[in-house]
Amino acid sequence: MMQRPSSAAAVVLLFIFLVSPSVSFAQQPSPSPAPETRPAPPQTPARDPNDPIERIKDEGMNRSQVMQTLSYLSDVIGPRLTASPGMKRSNEWTRDQLTKWGLQNAHLEPWGPFGRGWSLKRFSAQVVEPLTIPLIAYPKAWSPATGGAVTAQVIYIDAKDETELLKFKGKLKGAIVLTGAKLEVKARFEAPSTRLNEKDLLTLADAPEPQPRARGGRRSQQTPEQRAARLFSSKKLQFFHEEGAAVLVDASRLGDGGTIFVAAAAVPQPVVDEPFAPNAPRQIQAYDKNAPKIIPQLMMSVEHYNRIVRMIEAGEKVKMTVDLAVDWHDADPMAYNTIAEIPGTDLKDEVVMLGGHMDSWHGGTGATDNAAGVSVAMEAVRILQALNLKPRRTIRVALWSGEEQGLLGSRAYVAKHLGGMITPTQHAASPAPPLAPSLVTKPAYEKFSGYFNLDNGTGKIRGVYLQGNEAVRPLFRQWLAPFRDMGAATLSISNTSGTDHLSFDGIGLPGFQFIQDEIEYDTRTHHSNQDVFDRIQADDMKQAATIMAAFVYNAAMRDEKLPRKPVSR
Repeated sequence: MMQRPSSAAAVVLLFIFLVSPSVSFAQQPSPSPAPETRPAPPQTPARDPNDPIERIKDEGMNRSQVMQTLSYLSDVIGPRLTASPGMKRSNEWTRDQLTKWGLQNAHLEPWGPFGRGWSLKRFSAQVVEPLTIPLIAYPKAWSPATGGAVTAQVIYIDAKDETELLKFKGKLKGAIVLTGAKLEVKARFEAPSTRLNEKDLLTLADAPEPQPRARGGRRSQQTPEQRAARLFSSKKLQFFHEEGAAVLVDASRLGDGGTIFVAAAAVPQPVVDEPFAPNAPRQIQAYDKNAPKIIPQLMMSVEHYNRIVRMIEAGEKVKMTVDLAVDWHDADPMAYNTIAEIPGTDLKDEVVMLGGHMDSWHGGTGATDNAAGVSVAMEAVRILQALNLKPRRTIRVALWSGEEQGLLGSRAYVAKHLGGMITPTQHAASPAPPLAPSLVTKPAYEKFSGYFNLDNGTGKIRGVYLQGNEAVRPLFRQWLAPFRDMGAATLSISNTSGTDHLSFDGIGLPGFQFIQDEIEYDTRTHHSNQDVFDRIQADDMKQAATIMAAFVYNAAMRDEKLPRKPVSR
């Protein structure tokens, strides 16, 4: 048992307790400062629940319908290849849904002619000798059918130049051809999904001003090595057709673990040195009405492709069976964009637009590319309509087709309604350098305020690419302020490419793409068989739709149109 201190010791302990500030007992709370000296807590400005932006946030985050819209587009309608029945069904369904929500003038606007539609009826592929191996593979879009099941020997082509390719002359007729060398598959030690961290966002914020380039043009970035590779690939394709191969099989160069990145079938034709140069001859596409007959073409997962190659290298005689049936849709050569509006009030003749592309590739269901952007744009206008907000300018939502074939739907809309770059005619024998294109505008050009686009997958919005338009920075900084707690605060002066805002930016109109978290866009879903609803992040979609609704509303309500970059005509 513990000995009690003597009375003298107790006095000493009491003295120490009274004079020493460092001695305390756990059961004794520290005294609080007097009320007049206690620091005041930081004051958070009270949020007005009647403020339109607060109402937009409440509706978008608490009563969202974005995931229902996204599920219908991706799960129910499915892939939406331009001019396919799935694309037409999505055009009609989105038109009707926007009308149901109360938008005006919802309609399908034709553009084109585009060419032939294509849809898949039946497909299977497997190794049948010397053993059975079910294969992960997918036909390329606009590939012809095989005309029933085709069973044939598999021949592996690993030629690195034309001399090696000629060794196969006379050996490919009726064969199933593996068209290129096997690919190394490395283990992944990094996370397949990522979000932008503070360093990434700072790099975007500190990006230098984009380099100027000729308006209306696209900068070719081909290296000599890339051009040589394209040239040899074109010659191989022509060789396979001349030799009468039955089916061409490529390995998916991106993706692993059974993920296949698949796009369109290729047509043999000469390589154009500068495909993006003004007046460059148009390359023939498999969907063209008068495209030549081509060989059925597949994309196979890299692991299955490599296994077949190794079997052949080990001396095995490998046979495959491929059965591919497709439908062609030639009745209507046109493609369509879906358009709808919330009419403006005192500035109704001026227009603010938002949108994303609805067409997709066919390997998955086009969820992250780009039912995500379409559903966010639709949800943004649903929010504004549900709140009965009355914008001063007309708000027009556009759901594009033909984006995957070169921004065709949005380019056609811009050319029809707003203007375009026109290259003056010049005599073919003229020694002078080619004449530069000039901008020719239509009356609606001066009434146009801006366009906002979403097309980088399922990631939440982190900010905006300013597309070289420094004048909008103070506006967008103010518009992002209510969303800092949602992770959106970054403005980057840099351009971003590859989607429909470029159709507007290309003729000097304000067109913007939002900065988004990558998630797994490039590693798993972009143009792949894994681009499906289950890869979508619901909270990110709600956040994105809320911010897009706020941006569009702010643009529609300000006294002036959005400022523009200088443009030479």
